[in-house]
Amino acid sequence: MVPLHSRLGDTGRLRLRKQKRVGFEKWLEPGVAPDDAPCIFGFPFLLHRNTMALLTAETFSLQFNNKRRVSKPYYRRKALLCYQLTPQNGSTPTRGYLKNKKKHHAEIRFINKIESMGLDKTQCYQVTCYLTWSPCPSCARELVDFIKAHDHLNLRIFASRLYYHWLPHYQEGLLLLCGSQVPVKVMGLPEFTDCWENFVDHNEPLSFNPSEKLEELDKNSRAIKRQLERIKQSRSVDVLENGLRSLQLGPVTPSSSRRNSR
Repeated sequence: MVPLHSRLGDTGRLRLRKQKRVGFEKWLEPGVAPDDAPCIFGFPFLLHRNTMALLTAETFSLQFNNKRRVSKPYYRRKALLCYQLTPQNGSTPTRGYLKNKKKHHAEIRFINKIESMGLDKTQCYQVTCYLTWSPCPSCARELVDFIKAHDHLNLRIFASRLYYHWLPHYQEGLLLLCGSQVPVKVMGLPEFTDCWENFVDHNEPLSFNPSEKLEELDKNSRAIKRQLERIKQSRSVDVLENGLRSLQLGPVTPSSSRRNSR
């Protein structure tokens, strides 16, 4: 059989080389050919099912940075979502990552991505998501509705940082997820390590020590975990107070009960 590069001719080889220089990481979805995917002989070139774009080490370091404030030079910490879909039958996990695009948050793109896979509803799947920011209230509601409609999926969410965690509206979004069998936790050393090993390109030169970076992320996560626990505890106190009122056992002083719960 004549090699492909010989059949393409000079023009075809030049186009193919140009496409290689552009890189394939813009076509993020494995097994799917977007509108601008490269074409050979008029047919879209499909990425192999196990092919996935990887984060650069710098992107991981900057975007999963969980320090309270960004050090100089300042930059915007964007929303990224890394997902891993593992079938219960032990098949190879499907991995990928998504980011906010125009008016669609990464969580909504994730929902659309999973729905487009046409998963076997008779089989159970473990879905793990690593997010740079915890979901906003709107995305939290969408995720809850999604899981309720797909009971064959077991979703776990790990966030590097809590998004506007001091605002009651955003706290309610987190509590809605936790109360709907969608565990929301803060990423620690095991999650950062798994994300680093499975979603980051390790072929590029590094500007930092990976072990030190992971230890730093784990150390910073401890305060964020305490913040999330306080949010969950405040909900427990509210439930207790409402229960006591409904039993007409007398008024409860919110300030004293909340002080004891923290």
